[in-house]
Amino acid sequence: MAGLQELRFPEEKPLLRGQDAAELENSDTFLLAMDTDWKEHDIETPYGLLHVVIRGSPKGNRPAILTYHDVGLNHKLCFNTFFNFEDMQEITKHFVVCHVDAPGQQVGASQFPQGYQFPSMEQLAAMLPSVVQHFGFKYVIGIGVGAGAYVLAKFALIFPDLVEGLVLMNIDPNGKGWIDWAATKLSGLTSTLPDTVLTHLFSQEELVSNTELVQSYRQQIGNVVNQANLQLFWNMYNSRRDLDINRPGTVPNAKTLRCPVMLVVGDNAPAEDGVVECNSKLDPTTTTFLKMADSGGLPQVTQPGKLTEAFKYFLQGMGYIAYLKDRRLSGGAVPSASMTRLARSRTASLTSASSVDGSRPQACTHSESSEGLGQVNHTMEVSC
Repeated sequence: MAGLQELRFPEEKPLLRGQDAAELENSDTFLLAMDTDWKEHDIETPYGLLHVVIRGSPKGNRPAILTYHDVGLNHKLCFNTFFNFEDMQEITKHFVVCHVDAPGQQVGASQFPQGYQFPSMEQLAAMLPSVVQHFGFKYVIGIGVGAGAYVLAKFALIFPDLVEGLVLMNIDPNGKGWIDWAATKLSGLTSTLPDTVLTHLFSQEELVSNTELVQSYRQQIGNVVNQANLQLFWNMYNSRRDLDINRPGTVPNAKTLRCPVMLVVGDNAPAEDGVVECNSKLDPTTTTFLKMADSGGLPQVTQPGKLTEAFKYFLQGMGYIAYLKDRRLSGGAVPSASMTRLARSRTASLTSASSVDGSRPQACTHSESSEGLGQVNHTMEVSC
């Protein structure tokens, strides 16, 4: 670890605006804020209907931002706090944003009929090209959490030409073993479904100490998401297979993600081990590992400012330049952000692009790996 340096974002950046847990309990704030500009669609796919909401229209060759939520949530419960964060809105207004709800998980979804076969994780990924084709997207930048991160990773493996980049939070690349399967079954017999899902979303420490936030999610998961449909999604996620990816050069004909990837996990998240293992299986020249200090299982909810800052740097690394004037220094109206594409390179390193003024903040720090054939591994630990 001698070569590892910790990244600290500039102090003048507004990293985090606090959000009271009580605010999350207000469903009007939690679910309905900023919905007026969004349009809902039900899209036919080879494996059934997909509910999506979209804002904006395709802009030239610029990719769309496409999100996929974790099990137990939907796009609103998973992403509203993050995408309603003021600095994130300054970025996303330059892109089409498309939120995908897993089948039957959206607000107000009807219960599936008896005997309905929920799509496998591979089939969920195979539904996404229908969304891309329906809206005329050329390619997407995916943002996924947990089960949604797994689906987007599988999508990128099957359809690599449709994916420009991926932000994968709390991803576990491993399938469930028999011991894990038995433990999940036992938990389902002794706990309610919302409580079982909460152990996937939050660490034990969070379940004990962050009682207000956990209670708000327990209430929303129980009241907003159809429980029978959720059970089907939960069962399918826990029946997933390994992603079957390997770091290039470690095995013959290694299969891995070809696009730039930012892996994100909180330092107090139940998914930490899985994300670390996923990092070890990806190409270190195109992968950034963001471990967020003082963050748990839902960094997009508890640390939206830090995540927004990291996402901006990730876009810059792919050639998109964001200029966001600091509100505390402007003393007046907030200027529009400018977002331009410099060059499109599917294989470029995340540190290859520079900003308009030639002094882009470093997106990640470098650590020399004694095992990785001299390759550079990108690691970013946020501590603010």
